[in-house]
Amino acid sequence: MTDTDAGADALTEAQGADQPGIRILAQFIRDLSFENPRAPETLRGGEQPQIELGVEMNARSREDGFFEVDLKLSAKAVRADGPVFVVELLYGGVFQIAGVPAEDMEPVLLIECPRYLFPFARKIIADVSSDGGYPPFMLDPIDFAGVYAARKAQEQQVGHA
Repeated sequence: MTDTDAGADALTEAQGADQPGIRILAQFIRDLSFENPRAPETLRGGEQPQIELGVEMNARSREDGFFEVDLKLSAKAVRADGPVFVVELLYGGVFQIAGVPAEDMEPVLLIECPRYLFPFARKIIADVSSDGGYPPFMLDPIDFAGVYAARKAQEQQVGHA
């Protein structure tokens, strides 16, 4: 490597330090539960179940300067005669975030980071529901910005009450 190449690399790194960036360092299942309380009767079909979906996001900083983000997804399939299945997944990630001002960190952690985790969590839920004897349950894409905005609005209402 020549001195010119080293200088170009240093310049690229310096410019990159000012640019916002998110890097996933690790992803993992923190907790997974699948309940199939009435199998095998519910496996034979019947009426289409109603689905109740829950979404939660949490984030915390770590001593090493990285951030842990948890995405909790829960789905409950219910027919008139009772529950069909219940799945709960707490999926986590460790992120390195650079170039983001402190006032913008919360939306990055609770909107952008869950967007990175969601496709992997979605596949886990599809696989476990399929392994439970049902067609793969494919979660629709989630508007994490909308979930975040609703959460902030709820916090403001509670704060004013």
